[in-house]
Amino acid sequence: MKPKTVNTLYWVFTILFAALMIYSSWGSIIVNQDSKNLINGYLGFPVYFIPFTGVAKLLGSIAILIPGLRTVKEWAYAGLFYDLVAVVYSSIAASDKVDPMLAFMLIWFVPGILSYYYWKKKLQLVQPEKTV
Repeated sequence: MKPKTVNTLYWVFTILFAALMIYSSWGSIIVNQDSKNLINGYLGFPVYFIPFTGVAKLLGSIAILIPGLRTVKEWAYAGLFYDLVAVVYSSIAASDKVDPMLAFMLIWFVPGILSYYYWKKKLQLVQPEKTV
């Protein structure tokens, strides 16, 4: 695959993933009623936990958008995926039945996985791994 194609796909999926995560973080940052209903009321997490997760998602999203920062970006991807896995697991654990909205949450993994994949591909094109 050409470097320009890899770079384009990386940015498309990264911007999409970051936008989804920033969108989902906003209600938590301002601790609106919807986030209270979902995170505290439905999932059972304490209210003080809500802005923490929102700010963490916002900072992680910013980190994956900034070029460079290899280690920080690796941690940001891990944190954002941990958040998505925690939401899916918590939703399953808190419910007696599988919620159809859960399928919607699983879709959010796709741009994140593709963003990470193309980021790693981009790094390999810039700096091929050394074979020992």
